[in-house]
Parts: sequence; C-alpha cells; structure tokens
Amino acid sequence: MAISKIPLIADDPWLEPYHKDVENRINYVNDRVKSIKQSHKSILKYAERHKQLGIHWNGRKKGWEYKEWCPAADALELVGDFNNWDGVKHPMTKSSNGIWELFIPESDGLQHGSKFKVRITSSGQTRDRLPAYLNYAVQDQESHDFAGVIWKPTKKFRWTDKGFKPDPENELFIYECHTGMSSEREAVTTYREFADEVLPRIKELGYNSIQLMAVQEHPYYGSFGYHVSNFFAPSSRFGTPDDLKYLINKAHQNGIAVIMDLVHSHAVKNIAEGLNDFDGSGHQYFHEGGRGYHKSWDSKLFDYGKEEVERFLLSNIRYWLEEFHFDGFRFDGVTSMLYHHHGDFMSFDHYDKYFKDGVDWDAVRYLQLANIVAKEVKPNAITIAEDMSGMPGMCRKVKDGGIGFDYRLGMGIPDYWIKLLKHSRDEDWNIHEIWDVLSNRRYKEKTVAYAESHDQALVGDKTLAFWLMDKEMYWHMSKDDNHVVIDRGIALHKMLRLITASVGGEAYLNFIGNEFGHPEWVDFPRAENGWSYKYARRQWQLVDNKKLKYHYLFDFDKAMLKCLSENNVLGGLPAQQLNMDEQNKVIIFERNNLIFIFNFSTDASIFDYRFQVPKAGKYKALLNSDAAEFGGHGRIDAETIYHTQKEGDNNIISIYNTNRTALILKRVR
Repeated sequence: MAISKIPLIADDPWLEPYHKDVENRINYVNDRVKSIKQSHKSILKYAERHKQLGIHWNGRKKGWEYKEWCPAADALELVGDFNNWDGVKHPMTKSSNGIWELFIPESDGLQHGSKFKVRITSSGQTRDRLPAYLNYAVQDQESHDFAGVIWKPTKKFRWTDKGFKPDPENELFIYECHTGMSSEREAVTTYREFADEVLPRIKELGYNSIQLMAVQEHPYYGSFGYHVSNFFAPSSRFGTPDDLKYLINKAHQNGIAVIMDLVHSHAVKNIAEGLNDFDGSGHQYFHEGGRGYHKSWDSKLFDYGKEEVERFLLSNIRYWLEEFHFDGFRFDGVTSMLYHHHGDFMSFDHYDKYFKDGVDWDAVRYLQLANIVAKEVKPNAITIAEDMSGMPGMCRKVKDGGIGFDYRLGMGIPDYWIKLLKHSRDEDWNIHEIWDVLSNRRYKEKTVAYAESHDQALVGDKTLAFWLMDKEMYWHMSKDDNHVVIDRGIALHKMLRLITASVGGEAYLNFIGNEFGHPEWVDFPRAENGWSYKYARRQWQLVDNKKLKYHYLFDFDKAMLKCLSENNVLGGLPAQQLNMDEQNKVIIFERNNLIFIFNFSTDASIFDYRFQVPKAGKYKALLNSDAAEFGGHGRIDAETIYHTQKEGDNNIISIYNTNRTALILKRVR
C-alpha cells in the first residue's frame, strides 16, 4: 500500500479507506480560504466584522456610527436614555446585504455610559433588542432587564504585558476557574478581586495558565456561562471591560497565560437578551426549525454555512484576542458542533462515524477557520477542543488533514475515575485498565489530562475528594483526628491526580479549589436554593488553616507541579511501562527520564521490591506522596539513595514499596 501524502493518514493507516473524505475536508476549507482572500484580500480582513458592524465612534465626523445586519426586518430604530427611548428620533436606513445604518451626532447626547437598545420591527411585531455586536451590557438590579452600554472611557486602559508570549509548545498547567465564585464571600467576586486575591494563590501553586469561564455575557448566572447572549461583551456581573483587562494584564505580569472558555457551539434561546429571532425571520443566525434547536441544552444552534454567521464568529475570535489580550481558547461543545446528532447517545466505535454518519461539514470547516484565524491574529495562541468523540485529526494542522487545535480535553479520564470510585472496591481495581484509559490517545495529538473539572464539581455529581471522603470531611479533617476514611481519601486523592498528570497527556488541568479537596459542590443561586451564594464560592480558610488536613493536598499539588515542570515531564515522550504487577496493584513507568512508582494496594507494603530501570546509576526520590508533610505516614526515608544492581543485562532497583503511595525517582549519577 502506498504511503499517503496526507500526513494524518500517513500516521494512521486505518484512515486509508477514508482518504477521499480527509482530502475533501482539506479541500472544503482551502476553497473557502481561497474565496475569502479573493473577496476580502485576507482572512483577517474577513474576520473584522466587529469593526464594521455595531456602534463605533467616528472622530472625524464627531459622532457615532451604528450598523446592524438585520435582513428580514422592516424597520430599525436606535433607542436609549439619550433620546428618552424614543425611536422616532433615530430611525435607521437599510442598505445592501441587509445592513441597516445610522449616524448619531455627538450633539445628540450619546456618550460613554449611555444605555441603549435597537428597536426592531418585523412582520408587524416590534421588539427592543440588544445589538448583535454589543461590547458591554448591564443588568438592572430591580427589573433584571439587560441594556447595552456605550463603553468609551476618556482614559484608555494601559497594557503593560508587551513582553508576555505564551508558547503552545511548552507544558501547560491549567487552572480552570470561574471569576464569580472564586472568593470566600457569599457574593459575586469581581474581576479585580480575582486578580488581586486569587491569582497569587494560582501563581504559588505553579500553574502557568488559567482557563477563565463565563466571560461572555449570559442572562442566567447559574448557566456557568454556557448560555451566551452577547458574544462580544464581557459579563458585567464581574465588572467593566477594563476590569477584565486588569485581570488579564495582572495574570501576564505573573507569567500566567489566560485561556478563554469560548462558547460558539450554541447560544441562549432568550429573545430579550440574545440573538434568537433577531430579524424576525426565525433563522437569521441559527438553523431553521428543529436543526436550529438543541433539545438537551435548550438552546439555539448556529448556521455555520451562512457567511454573516461565519464572519460573526470568526470576528469574535479576533476581538477577544486583540481587544482583551487573551492567549487562546478552550472551545466548548465541539462534539455537539461536529455532528448533526450532537454526539447524544452515540458510541464512536467506527471510523465511519467520523466521516460518513451525520457529520456537519460546515461546522468542521468553521472550526478549521477558527483555528486559522486564531493563529493569524496571535501565532502563539493556544486552542483546546472539548471533544469526546475522538474525531481523527482534531489536534493536527489543517494542512495535514486536521482541524487545527493544539490540544483536546481527555474527557474520558475523569469519567473513568468517578466510575471506578462509584462502582469498584479498591481491591478490585484493574491496573491494566487504568493504564489503558490514561494512555489511550491518538498519535501526534496532544491531550489535556485532568482528574476532575467543573463538570465533576457541580451539584448532581461529586468531586474526587467527596467521592473518596464524603461527609467524613465535615468532621474529621483536623490533624489530631485520625480517621480511616480520611486517611484513604487523602492518599488516593494525591495518587489519582499524579498518575493522571504524568500518564494522561501533554498538559494538565485542575478546577479551582479541587487541588486541596474542596469539600463541597458548586451550586449557583437559584429558586430551589433560595437564591443562595453559599455554594457558589471557595472556602480558602480551610486550606489556610494549618490545623486542618486540606493544606496537605494543596502542598502536594504544588510539589507535584514543581516536579513535573522542572523535569519537563509533560513535554517528554508518552510514559513507557516498566512493571505492571496486578497482584500487588503496582504500576511502574518511565517518562522523560523519571521513574514513577504507584502502589494502589490497600495493604501490601513490600520490602525489597525489585524492578528494572532503563539506566544504571544512583537514584533519589524527587516526590513521595507518603511523606508526612503531605499527610502521609512517612514510611520512606527521603535521603535514601537507590543503587542499581546488575542482573544479567538488566539494571535492577530495590525499594520499600509502601501501599497507597506514589514515588518519583530520578537518576542523580
């Protein structure tokens, strides 16, 4: 069989029967890029619709220019506090391609801080709407109604992050976080409070990037930011656009990249705040009928094949990178985008399902274009796909037959840990199954490994700490309280996170507070809980209290990241098995010249445990989860030097292999 010229297929012979499909995938996006360049000179020109539509100050004309794409509408008027919400004073005129236009002289009173909406009449119905390209919206505290706000302060925000440039090729240690629930207070935390109070904790731990959730404006706080209404507006719940810039600038000053949790997979169905039925046609931004509605999410689905929708979303990518200096995106709901069936109740057990059955090729092309635009705007931009289907080429370059992402989320890993803790006794854990789940990923496609994310922290699920220790955490986390459930929980919590990070991928992610075993779920204010903020916060006092055991987990997380980072573990080749001992539940492997030993046994602590290592010499422990400083039993002497012994051609090491312990050895000579 001839070797394919398409790198994706050359690296995976199983794709050869789909050569034509992969070729078509490349041609489909290449033809679109060619067409865009012919009509707009460059893809960046194409992705600057936000500079043409929406409200913009024209200094030469001394006034505001407003343009809106609203093809099916009969009339548009700009209304606001500047004209007493009287649309007759500011009617818009319709030009070509369904674009409506208006010029508002400075003398009319529209200025920084003015509230406004666009009044749209279509098929005899008139509604006040928020402009599609709106970049700031605020909610009235009494009526809960959202209104657009002109944001043009006289003093422009001054960036000081010019020298900061993340490298997507470097190891990523990602701290997933939600601004609003990040403080101790039973209230909504602001961007500035997060920057001043939480960023120092993240830096101390050693994470080099944050994944910021709920950035785009959304009407319902409890949606975790996934039902977006205003795609170009940072949520005003947490502060002004400049406050968000302050957060990002401060992160960069601390060497921390900021990845935005970007929602282009769907939109809120709300008419008052969002894009639904914007021009009255029912299908302006979204597909018509059932194809435009996601039943599971109760939200609207974009028509990625429509040019103005494509420009809207691509411009959105450019906007966040340029205006707010974000360093990349975690694309939400990629599986839902890729397939007409959205991945619901699907088992992706055959390559046909990636190329033949229900693939939305317009969505595939959009994601390819999105990655192209992100890299054009910021060559070092980091892109991560939330995809559970395993689409081949997700994290390969577009020109190589891929979709262009840098990483995919290893979504099967946390699901596996929860399944294991929920349904299996410790004694029954299968170490070969553990290894297979952690190491199973596509060749040359990088994975973000994580033991748990926000999905596992929400009410209705449980974090690892809660699965391991449950209600006992409320009563037995004091250092002077020895408790078998807590002892087991702390030991396994450390082990599961370390083996996930060291085997599971090329990047690692943690959700805010989980590093110290936050004892409670996340539950946003809602009618069912009396609109309480009690569970929409993080209890930092628990980890700050040195009389409690939470800081053991925090200290281990910090030491784990330091060890992995200093030894470039995630940047090395995938982990290689050295010893799999099912009887004693021991997994030993090598990654980037470090030796990792995991003993998952409930009771087998073995003296003179012998195994083979690749190189002869002297070895010393870099990290020991059983150390007393991490809440362990201190059974292993930290100063021990392990000498290899020759047995034939093999280099053998002997250790005291204690149960429920993870140990990392490094060759020192």
